[in-house]
Amino acid sequence: MTYLPKPRLHHPTLPKNAVGYTRRDYEGKVSTLCAGCGHDSISGAIIEACWEMNIEPHRVAKLSGIGCSSKTPDYFLGDAHGFNSVHGRMPSVLTGANLANRDLLYLGVSGDGDSASIGLGQFAHIMRRGVNMVYIVENNGVYGLTKGQFSATADKGSKSKKGVVNSDSPVDLVGIALQLGATFVARSFSGDKEQLVPLIKGAMAHGGAAFIDVISPCVTFNNHGGSTKSYDYVRQHNEAVCRIDFIAPGTEITARYGAGEVLAVRQHDGSVLNLRKLRDDYDPSDRYRAMTYVETHAARGEVITGLLYLDPLVTDLHAALNTCAEPLNALGVKDLCPGATALQRINASLR
Repeated sequence: MTYLPKPRLHHPTLPKNAVGYTRRDYEGKVSTLCAGCGHDSISGAIIEACWEMNIEPHRVAKLSGIGCSSKTPDYFLGDAHGFNSVHGRMPSVLTGANLANRDLLYLGVSGDGDSASIGLGQFAHIMRRGVNMVYIVENNGVYGLTKGQFSATADKGSKSKKGVVNSDSPVDLVGIALQLGATFVARSFSGDKEQLVPLIKGAMAHGGAAFIDVISPCVTFNNHGGSTKSYDYVRQHNEAVCRIDFIAPGTEITARYGAGEVLAVRQHDGSVLNLRKLRDDYDPSDRYRAMTYVETHAARGEVITGLLYLDPLVTDLHAALNTCAEPLNALGVKDLCPGATALQRINASLR
């Protein structure tokens, strides 16, 4: 299927932000994801956050790996720098780019399969190194591009669309980020724009390793054996000249609930997700209390959303390595090779 690009012409009355851009200037190509996918809501939240923060699109570098989530950077900030890396290897590419040019705002977009399975090692290291970035995981618990197998974040006891029960314990990326030193840790729900946009804005302004785990329901993998709209039923009861997958449009799942409240959100497959929003008096400055809080409510079957941890005394990888303020990719030969006299001074200081 071919998708035409969005027209570049904008209506002259569209509101502009402080740097002269409309929301349309922060959009990308037309999404090819399933209608109703929570990932598109996350893209919309990123667009809204960047527009409200007056961020110039060309000052952003967006990076991703492989998966449905890793396709989404094509759907926002079309004028930003972008790099789509191999499966699970986005963190190392982002780290290298950040070291080369510290003047850009780095946005890593990944999925639960990309970050919690093949990329788990890289995820751990980018968190502990404190790279200045916003790392967003669009978490749906399945491998969407390969027909809905469980990902490493799928809850134990959950069922696939074929009725298979997951027997493995889930990987909690929020817990790993907290344990390994991320200085901004949050969790949200793709359908709660009122919560997600401020979290993204806070992460972009943070100045250190910021991680947001966004629960994003998959609209496609909720088929069951008795449905006449399932893939298997259609394939068994048609005579076609070629085999074509049809994905029926779904309805986006949204949520609206207050601080301290628990909301039961019914998913496309009939399962229920219990979201608990943090109370207004929650203190996000204690890393270990945050870890205990998340685990305690997880044992009750609740998913905590909101800003879980924030370190106001943030440092990043450049501070740890004591790099110069000038971006490394802008240094010239004279900066990198100061001459024999400077080398003698360095050697003398080491004696």
